[in-house]
Amino acid sequence: MIKVAPSILAADPINLERDVRRAAEAGCDWLHVDVMDAHFVPNLAYTPDIVRRLKQTFDVPLDVHLMMDHPEILADAFLDAGADILTIHAEIDADIPALLEKIRRHGAHPGIALKPGTPLDAVNAYRDMADLILTMTVEPGFGGQKLDENVIGKMKALRDSGYTGYIEADGGLREDNLQILIDAGLTAAVMGTALFRNEDMPGAIERIHRMNRAG
Repeated sequence: MIKVAPSILAADPINLERDVRRAAEAGCDWLHVDVMDAHFVPNLAYTPDIVRRLKQTFDVPLDVHLMMDHPEILADAFLDAGADILTIHAEIDADIPALLEKIRRHGAHPGIALKPGTPLDAVNAYRDMADLILTMTVEPGFGGQKLDENVIGKMKALRDSGYTGYIEADGGLREDNLQILIDAGLTAAVMGTALFRNEDMPGAIERIHRMNRAG
């Protein structure tokens, strides 16, 4: 069954608890929390305190995506706050194996992410250390963008290579384009506006849960 991870970046920031509760009660599998440092991507969002309060308030696993030049600075803080999945980027200049190992030692699932233009080869050295590989389907930083279909081939190549962890996509995902991603190997869907602006979020999540890979 496809994991559905509503991105809280698309929630109303003034009514964040209300919107997240709506997603939790609609049957989502994870809550996706984008962390942005205004350097790695041109936006700024979310702190360990937000993750801590989400963990205290909702019984839904937290899928935390660190879009940061130096995630090693705050990795411990996000892990201590309650991140269940912690994803870092392959493009950073850091000791990626050490970070992935730290995440696992803490009891969380390590993930590695790729921007749309980054070749799949960039994760080859880390794939056996990661429980999740996030293929960004838009340039990270802002919600509401259109899905870059060039990433679909990257997802298919990853699955065909024998990778058995979660293949996650984030950016421009909607009910009407999910099937082609699932057929390429998608197993976890990050969705923002497509869910939070949907008046029938429970129905949307139920329909996505029923989607299966062709063949």
